[in-house]
Amino acid sequence: MTESHPSAAQLATPSATAPSATAQLCATAPGRSAPVLPALPAAAPAAVTACRPAAAGDQPDRGPADLADLTELSDLTELTGHTTLLVRARGLDAALATLLDSGAALLGARRGFVVTATPGGGGRPVGLGLDRAALGALETVPSGQGPLDGLLRPHDRPDRLLHTDLAGDPATGPRLREVAGQLGLGACVGLPLATEEDGPLAAAVWFYDEPTEPTERRLRLAAAYCEVAAPLLAGQLAAERSRRTAEALRRGLLPDHLPQLPGVRLAARCVPAGLDRSAAGDWYDAIALPDGSLGLSVGSVSGDGPGAGPGSAPGAAAAMGRVRAALRAYAVLEGEDPVSVLGDLELLLKTTEPARSATAVYAWVEPDERRITLAGAGHCPPVLVTRYGANFVETSLSAPLGMLSCWEAPGVELDAERGDVLVLYTEGLARRFGPTLHAGQSALRRAAADAPRELRGNPDRLCAHLLTCADAAGGGAGDLTDDLVVLAARFE
Repeated sequence: MTESHPSAAQLATPSATAPSATAQLCATAPGRSAPVLPALPAAAPAAVTACRPAAAGDQPDRGPADLADLTELSDLTELTGHTTLLVRARGLDAALATLLDSGAALLGARRGFVVTATPGGGGRPVGLGLDRAALGALETVPSGQGPLDGLLRPHDRPDRLLHTDLAGDPATGPRLREVAGQLGLGACVGLPLATEEDGPLAAAVWFYDEPTEPTERRLRLAAAYCEVAAPLLAGQLAAERSRRTAEALRRGLLPDHLPQLPGVRLAARCVPAGLDRSAAGDWYDAIALPDGSLGLSVGSVSGDGPGAGPGSAPGAAAAMGRVRAALRAYAVLEGEDPVSVLGDLELLLKTTEPARSATAVYAWVEPDERRITLAGAGHCPPVLVTRYGANFVETSLSAPLGMLSCWEAPGVELDAERGDVLVLYTEGLARRFGPTLHAGQSALRRAAADAPRELRGNPDRLCAHLLTCADAAGGGAGDLTDDLVVLAARFE
């Protein structure tokens, strides 16, 4: 049975059958600690008193005080529900969207945006009910007159900013009044998100369509929600910074450009999987050799020892950089003999990376003669796309590097024609095409063979076509567990 969770809008209206606040406080995501909610001011002790079991002889009193107590209890339940939604959000984008939805529900607003703090000031805004043009117009408001004025300051931040009549209040800055009139914004509430340890993290503002003044209850709930949301957002921001840094380092291990040689055109694409989900590091490379020939390689390094899996990718990515650099050196020294190149690489891997293994294919290409000599080590067979279709170049008769005490493999030689395209790829791309590796390789070959002539005539467009087909077969790139790498060389 599929479990469903209430939306922010549903949580905005307390239900008569809503679970108790205690039960709601326990309903946190698996593996996550329950957030500690701030005490609601003034009426919170009364709410606790209302939960005391009645003593013998007590007469129930249904006066106004009890109604106030129930209201406070429902406030706590509603606040906890919105916090649970934020805890369950996966990734920074989802967390910011949840923050905006919940804040709008608590305040009774329809639109808003949030800006995260960056070293140079505010970052790119994320909007709710505001398109890119509307967000761009709001960004033209001078910072000292905007709806977030001072909310990202490290010190002396206001607790909130409230504009009850954006278009009619003379205290509102002229540019903000103008933009509010253009977008139909009547009033707004701005709140900071900050922690004592991290300082300002973000600032959010929610807009009403008409001039209005929110009730004190709504303002109090929204402020309490932002106070709870701040440390959760801090964790998401830290994870996003780590992810971006790791991805930049991984991309720095790959070529920043491909060589340009007469007689051949090159293109490559790499879609890295998240380091928290991947267990390998894939590479591609193209080396212009001193004699005018070309060395092409694609491969994957995996393992931190037996049983390595998700979470071992950072070490594998670093090892990938070392292995790729070594292969470049061997290619310069003996690039015309792919078997020797991979044999020397295998010896180096066993000596310096004994807990790891690697698959690879290396091709020596003579553009003038359109001749290809290649060898593979446990890697997916390349595909040669011709005017007649697409066929595998079988090179997978050998074991991966580092798996056997003595590695050896046959080399393959073939001649290409003008217009043919050699496609090298990693296992991640093949598995994206089908439920098994064999089925995925066959589907990839068919996708290359069925590509329109104008795509086969442009290696960059052919790479993009194969990635599009892979995404269509695999349901999108959001759940990648392996890198997607493709390298294409078209003979002119």
